[in-house]
Amino acid sequence: MRIAALLIAAALAAPALAQPAMQVPGRPDPAAVSGGTYKADPGHTLVRWEVDHLGFSPYFGIFGDVTGTLTLDRSNLASAMVDVTIPVAKVTTASAGLTEHLLRQGKAGGKPDFFGASPADARFVSTRVTPHGQNATVTGNLTLNGVTRPVTLDARFYGAGKSPAQMGGKETVGFRATGTIKRSDFGIGFGVPMVSDEVKLDIAAAFEK
Repeated sequence: MRIAALLIAAALAAPALAQPAMQVPGRPDPAAVSGGTYKADPGHTLVRWEVDHLGFSPYFGIFGDVTGTLTLDRSNLASAMVDVTIPVAKVTTASAGLTEHLLRQGKAGGKPDFFGASPADARFVSTRVTPHGQNATVTGNLTLNGVTRPVTLDARFYGAGKSPAQMGGKETVGFRATGTIKRSDFGIGFGVPMVSDEVKLDIAAAFEK
């Protein structure tokens, strides 16, 4: 009886054991990139910003719903161009009170402390891409709060491939990028130095076609 039970259990387990291991579609292989013009995936492109809060701890928030394009030529990576728009009004933090403060209008019609009640979208347009193997230095113009300044990002190729059919089946390429800006350069100097002027950026970017 015990042997029969073991045989039955083995038979039931056999189909599961025979199934191939599931593999993720993306991989850090430049050969998986065909090139051309890609559109930003707004659901999976995030801009994380971080400031120092009173010298006690870092504090961070996120911009999402990023739109825009990336143009890549595999034979000439230095010609790559990126043009993305970030909806500042959709800023997200862990504190409802802080999020409200970031988007609060100025008192008595004055200048807001941070972005204000109806902030314009931010936009980054690259002007130069310098490849370093699978990494690149990306220089461009960032327009934020009505001010345009040059910004440099250190970008790293993260992965490429084709998304599953149930997710659109699109060719996708992803990157991770970091950089630093001074918010006072963009007219957002409230609270400096109690809240740091320096803002660290950590960007996860996915583009698809």
